[in-house]
Amino acid sequence: MTFGFDTSVVLRLLTGRPADLAAKALARYQDGIAAGDDFTVSDLVASETYYAIQHHYGKTKEEALVALKNFSLGDGISFSSNFLSAINTPDIHKAKPGFVDRMLALDYGSKGQITLSCEKSFRRLPDTEIIG
Repeated sequence: MTFGFDTSVVLRLLTGRPADLAAKALARYQDGIAAGDDFTVSDLVASETYYAIQHHYGKTKEEALVALKNFSLGDGISFSSNFLSAINTPDIHKAKPGFVDRMLALDYGSKGQITLSCEKSFRRLPDTEIIG
């Protein structure tokens, strides 16, 4: 069976806090892997996790991205191709547009849509139109 992780579960697995819930989340994940289950992480959950790690756990952009990238390599865990493309952008922690903006533009582009933005940095991405 395939399960989708919620942001709260991903945060527990990445931070180990709070310890009791992190231990339960890890046990559930490990039990699932042993049973042959798969787990997915949506772009929304990846984005929320990226911001929560910085805001609530005091980590840098780079630390948050490294944690997510390492997590994406876990057994039985899958992320979207948009996430994988964005997370593997060289120096993504310093890139403009950044990680979440890139996932957004990739998502729209994969649907044949043009991304509208007021952010001039979006000019660096394909299939975008800058307003302003």
